[in-house]
Amino acid sequence: MSGRLILGAFGALALVTTAVGQVLPGLPTPDLRDPLGRVDQIAREPLERAGGVVRALDVADLRLDRLTALVRANPRALDLDDRGQAVVRAEVLAIAPDDEALARLAAAGYTVAREERAEALDLRLVVLRPPGGLNVRAAVRKARELDPDGAYDFNHLYAGAGGAGPAAASAGSATALPAGRVGLLDGGVDRKHPAFKGVEIEQRSFAPGGGPSPHGTAVASLLAGKGYGGLGAGSRVYAADVYGSGPTGGSASAIVGALNWMAQAKAPVVNVSLVGPDNATLRAAVKALVARGCLVVAAVGNDGPAAPPLYPASYPGVVAVTGVDARGRLLPEAGKAAHIDFAALGAGVKVATPGGGAASVRGTSYAAPVVAARLAARPDLAALANQAADLGAPGPDPVFGKGLVGRAR
Repeated sequence: MSGRLILGAFGALALVTTAVGQVLPGLPTPDLRDPLGRVDQIAREPLERAGGVVRALDVADLRLDRLTALVRANPRALDLDDRGQAVVRAEVLAIAPDDEALARLAAAGYTVAREERAEALDLRLVVLRPPGGLNVRAAVRKARELDPDGAYDFNHLYAGAGGAGPAAASAGSATALPAGRVGLLDGGVDRKHPAFKGVEIEQRSFAPGGGPSPHGTAVASLLAGKGYGGLGAGSRVYAADVYGSGPTGGSASAIVGALNWMAQAKAPVVNVSLVGPDNATLRAAVKALVARGCLVVAAVGNDGPAAPPLYPASYPGVVAVTGVDARGRLLPEAGKAAHIDFAALGAGVKVATPGGGAASVRGTSYAAPVVAARLAARPDLAALANQAADLGAPGPDPVFGKGLVGRAR
């Protein structure tokens, strides 16, 4: 049974708030270009009331439904891959194809749209346009057939793993960590927010358009905002806006460009509160960054425990973070990555919002920066594991990893 049908069985879902992004028929659709309004939002109240029944809910259906809506709203820019994941239309990503492979592709009607060199990652990316009349799904299959030894994939889109809740009256008064340096891949950050006084934020855009976003500002506040428990004054944040303001924001190619900047800046820790499918190009970029000693911290996503693992959290070497509520219970919507390293608070989290305000949010997006901030203050995984509070079965386990980082409340 699909998640959509199960959802229909819960009468309580008539009370769905903005935390679910209002995805039910007849309700308005949020701005899908913003990570905070994207596909990973889950309604807190209905999920908690559903209790154990929620384990049968394929929450991933919600995300895929929202991706389909995003594609339908932008048919000239977007398409779907074979698994229903959103991709940039008419773009095939190729990792370092040789001249012979490019010649075969050209003979078959492919053209080079652009070439992007991530030199700090020693990665060369070629973006191909398929022949006329060939959709992107067939184009990727054909490219792989023409060059079986090559690496070809879609230009997937990646979404934020969190949603908004009721507005918070004020920010928390959490004690700041020692100053540090940290990277952030997300939407744009409102650098003028009072929370960032004394924090140096260097921001670059890797997607067309841009401007402060709720999701990017929220995650940045948990990394280094005054009163939000992150790094203290004197810290430096490398904020990569991979969304911009266009429909293709959050693409794999944009994320690779941002990861290359993180390597150039020698950021010791990078937070990625974005989720999506496995992708050959993203996999190669993450592997290269991790090999250079960077600690990549990623949210596991909100597709639920029955869904397949999401990425980049599930890549080897990435620090995967799940979310818990104020009582230390796993969020029912939290995904199961290929591995779990730590847990952190992911419900009722106070964050900064563009324009100087604050809000309460929910999702694994907001658990990841709790871990990233502590690693930025002291880049030592073993030390962090020793400080983590054990949850669940004694010792490290596949649900909570090495334990809870920070306080549940």
